[in-house]
Amino acid sequence: MKLHGAERVAQYEAAGLWGVPTWPQLLEARAAEAGNRTAVVDPPNLAEVAGIEPARLTWSEVDARSRAMAAVLADAGIGVDDVVGLQLPNCSDLAVAYLAIVRLGAIASPFPMQYREYELGQMCELASVRAFIGVAEFGGRRLTARLDALAALPGVTTVLALTDLAARMADAPRAALPDLVADPNDAVTICWTSGTESVPKGVPRCANDWQPMGLTSVDAMGLGGEDVILNPFPMVNMAGIGGMFVPWLLTGAKLVLHHPFDPEVFFGQIAREQVTYTVMAPALLVQALELPALTPDVMASVRVIGSGSAPLPPSMIRAYRDRFGIDVVNCFGSNEGVNLVGDAATIPDPELRSRLFPRFGSPDHAWDNRGSHGYRTRLVDPATGAIISEPGVPGELHVQGPGVIAGYLPGTAATSPFTDDGFLRSGDLFQYVTDEAGDPRYLRYVDRARDLIVRGGMNISPAELEALLVEHPDIVEVAVVGVPDDRYGERTRVVAVVREGARLDLGAVLDFLRRRQIASYKLPESLVVVEELPRNPVGKVLKRELREHLSDAQ
Repeated sequence: MKLHGAERVAQYEAAGLWGVPTWPQLLEARAAEAGNRTAVVDPPNLAEVAGIEPARLTWSEVDARSRAMAAVLADAGIGVDDVVGLQLPNCSDLAVAYLAIVRLGAIASPFPMQYREYELGQMCELASVRAFIGVAEFGGRRLTARLDALAALPGVTTVLALTDLAARMADAPRAALPDLVADPNDAVTICWTSGTESVPKGVPRCANDWQPMGLTSVDAMGLGGEDVILNPFPMVNMAGIGGMFVPWLLTGAKLVLHHPFDPEVFFGQIAREQVTYTVMAPALLVQALELPALTPDVMASVRVIGSGSAPLPPSMIRAYRDRFGIDVVNCFGSNEGVNLVGDAATIPDPELRSRLFPRFGSPDHAWDNRGSHGYRTRLVDPATGAIISEPGVPGELHVQGPGVIAGYLPGTAATSPFTDDGFLRSGDLFQYVTDEAGDPRYLRYVDRARDLIVRGGMNISPAELEALLVEHPDIVEVAVVGVPDDRYGERTRVVAVVREGARLDLGAVLDFLRRRQIASYKLPESLVVVEELPRNPVGKVLKRELREHLSDAQ
């Protein structure tokens, strides 16, 4: 499935930004140059968590295993443009599956482990998923019933538990794989983003537009083939794929995987594998400084840590630099193609780096980070559409460049994310900030222009929950908002108007949602019952007012 039009492809190829190697070509290059070097390492507790024995694979073994998996999938009838759903924890076979699926010209659609039958059924239908690979157990829960439910979905012809797939791979003949003409404009993934609409949005990406996202991390973190990357982020969207998987392929570094997060296992992996780069949520970075086990000896190998999705305290950045010699990098990105990274080279001052990002795409300032090349950015008044040029004035960030998607999967977005002149509307408000010389070379994040809740790094769509809760027999009207939380960034709150005489409590709301089998992280954590919802003159619920007035409610 070609994603971008011929004119755009020609433009970025002429600039040397596209026409990049495909993922199988990158893998073959890594296997050819360093086949016996360790490529990927499973979490040491994978057997306990998912019933799968942990593995350490060399680049040659990753290449051979991806060919074997591709052969099994091809034997099941999977081919060009078929969509294969994946619900796997971070493990070597998730990386192998991406490469195997793309070898066939098929498209991988990964799902977080938190998704249950409700979300999976919805998205498999939207993406026309034909095959599905999952695990039979995870975190002490048997998932065979889930796999059976997916096998009954219309259009799904093959559902495989990873252990069964591995057995087939061991017995599969080494059949010749299809001889495909590699095109980096072919879709390789369909990831999912929870936006402000009740229907999740599918985000198709190709090797061409994944490449700048990977280069952003490679250059900001100074990654090369000798690095050891520890990834605790689920490898299912921008952070895990663009920030970890693609840099791994681009550099030939060792990828150490971790999932679900366990501090003892995580810091043990850092020391044992001599990790040089990892990522951690801001709250965890702060909490980790108080752990007695976090010693200079444990962290001796680490050069840089990436973080983001919430403000970074300057004192925390300084503490990691002073105690361990580690640079903390501030990252801001999206599945759609925003990529801003403040590192020690672009923003040396920890105070500034905690709250500012380099203005990638500035017409007056070029940045060395290759992930920024070819980008154009601007700030636009969301009410008037006027272009903002002066510092300190909030505006929606608009982005254009080689890492920006071609569009959402048809049927998954009510409106186009693009302006008439081809800029992506990010949905995020920023301000320009000047340097000492008066150059507005920095961006400061202000707020989300849309209504997304981010709880512990996971996106929650209020509209999705509202669409479910409005069906509750005791609820007349409902609004779902995020309220500030020191630990998770935000927690989800339901604000409801109930029918006369009804008594609604949080337990009843949770029971109702659990019967719909939604992911547990989406479940609200507080309930406020009100007589009416605040609205503007045209009838729109004023959620900002709800957040401000109810932020301290219990």
